[in-house]
Amino acid sequence: MKAVEFINVTFSYEGSGAAVLDTASFCAEYNQLTVLAGFSGAGKSTVLSLIAGIIPNEVSGNMCGEILIAGENVRGKQLRGLCRKVGIVLQNAELQIIHPYVEDEIAFGCENCNFSPALIEECVLYSCSTMKLNPAWETGTLSGGQKQRLITAAVLAMKQKIIVLDEPLANLDRDGTLLLMTELRKLAECGYAVLIVEHRLDMVLPFVDTVWDIRSGKLFRVENKMEYLKSHAGCITDTCVQKTTDDVLFSLEHVGLTAAKRQILKDITFSIRKGERVLLLGENGCGKTTLLRLLARLSMPTKGKIIQYLDTSFGQNRKGSRRWFSEVGVVYQNPANQLFMPTVMQEIAYGAESEQYAREIMHLFRVEHLAERHPQSLSEGQKRRVTIASVAASNPRVFLLDEPTVGQDYSGLQEMISILNRLHEENGNTMITVTHDLRCAEAVCDHAVYIINGFVAEEGGKELVRRYFTKDDIRH
Repeated sequence: MKAVEFINVTFSYEGSGAAVLDTASFCAEYNQLTVLAGFSGAGKSTVLSLIAGIIPNEVSGNMCGEILIAGENVRGKQLRGLCRKVGIVLQNAELQIIHPYVEDEIAFGCENCNFSPALIEECVLYSCSTMKLNPAWETGTLSGGQKQRLITAAVLAMKQKIIVLDEPLANLDRDGTLLLMTELRKLAECGYAVLIVEHRLDMVLPFVDTVWDIRSGKLFRVENKMEYLKSHAGCITDTCVQKTTDDVLFSLEHVGLTAAKRQILKDITFSIRKGERVLLLGENGCGKTTLLRLLARLSMPTKGKIIQYLDTSFGQNRKGSRRWFSEVGVVYQNPANQLFMPTVMQEIAYGAESEQYAREIMHLFRVEHLAERHPQSLSEGQKRRVTIASVAASNPRVFLLDEPTVGQDYSGLQEMISILNRLHEENGNTMITVTHDLRCAEAVCDHAVYIINGFVAEEGGKELVRRYFTKDDIRH
């Protein structure tokens, strides 16, 4: 008996004439770790939503064909019944976290499964140990990668024999990725069926039994995994010519930040020069996103100071104003947090100098076909492109990007990095990026800053990036 089986499934969302799936067939088996790959927007998340029962229980659509879960047809089945069989980790971690503490978040699903108190305690301790989480941590203070580990831990604790994960590596550092993939591999060997949707194929294929590719509404089994990997996982070449300058744009002096009694940044000291591309490196929870927020003036340090030389009229040591954010563009880790207009066209035109320039940016980022769509209706990869395009349309002098590659297939990733570097050269902006994606890290870096436990451990160039990702002598 197969864990998951699609038999000639055709599906379209309500109100849309286009079929996302067209007589598609595929399977995921017990004792195997299966990957579903393909271009952004091709329908991967739709497949997972059908498996989990989110479609049609929560999202309406028109479906024909058969979907079998553990040998049973899902048609007419309620969501709570499917949840007993299938554990699902969705893309947006923040939307899945409802409790203030890690322990309560993990215990919640176990309680819904009617586990005994003793078993719940055992499951919480196991999941926290596996995902390197502290049960007492406040969920609101976690980094994006730690939140991703938390929602995964919550699913692992419920012990469903079919586990489905949608882009689980999106915000994970290399250690977190290896930790998760090793655990999922163990579960598959113990009889679980594990199905992953993922774009970072270089990190998952060594652990995988079967790969399926989705395109044109159909699913195809990949026969040669290594050839498929080569076509989707090479490192991107940096085509940008570095323009050196001695002009300092930001000077960080002994910067620290404490939130909810947790010291996130302790003593950060370094400088950012005008027009350079800075890459912030470090493990999940080391303070990279917090540092971006401080540079953006979304938060203020509790220790030390950040001196900005962008424009003296902005003043120092105060939160950003509307005029400040016309000069400093921020791409948040979670794209859903900054999409607020009713259409993609309006989203991108909001900060643009003219409607014509907004259309040029839409064309550059290849999102013009989404112009009349509501931004929140898009796939995660499409949302990411729209958020970057909307910030780029305002021509910021400082471009802050937190995990800009999330949800991007390989060709889309290549294109996005090329666009960002092109805009950097044309506009002379200062670009500061956080990414855990080995494939593109060097291509957005002139100056790397490596952070460990709230301190700057080392600064360098592309050679530092290579050592960080290959874990040579930089590891402490």
